Amino acid sequence: LMVQCGNKQAAPNQSVSDDTTISSYGDKLPIAYINVDSLLSKYNYAKDLNEKMINKQENARASINEKARQLKKEQDDFQRKYQNNAFSPERAQQEYQRLEKKAADLQEYAQRLENENMLEQQKMLMQMNDSINFFIKEYNKEKKYEAIFNNASTLYINPQYDITNEVVGLLNK
Repeated sequence: LMVQCGNKQAAPNQSVSDDTTISSYGDKLPIAYINVDSLLSKYNYAKDLNEKMINKQENARASINEKARQLKKEQDDFQRKYQNNAFSPERAQQEYQRLEKKAADLQEYAQRLENENMLEQQKMLMQMNDSINFFIKEYNKEKKYEAIFNNASTLYINPQYDITNEVVGLLNK
């Protein structure tokens, strides 16, 4: 393509619209890129979703820690009473089994919360990606870039093709 532009001769199969598209961008190629890290750190919706996930994880962790403290207290109380011979052998066995079941239930509860958080996080990531992708498609209807890249998968891109701040500003509006 660059060779054809340099020759100033249109190839027989080259359409007029190709010349128009290239010349409308001047010396730039009709491409752009977005710095995803910057986008995610500046995009208000992404920050809100991240904050929501952090709060949910902290609440789950606090709930699990509280239940674990209660269980530990009951286990310590059982141990103290057992050492003081406060239980009959049958009663001690029943209490031990009850505490073991409670520990297993706590572990199951923690795993369930972790799974719920993971599913919620995946759902939020999909929502955020959908909002960004939808916006980029709408944004490009006017800008008419041939490609908009994610900089995370490239080694080097000339900074003149960076549209991150413009996209973030429009997304936040």
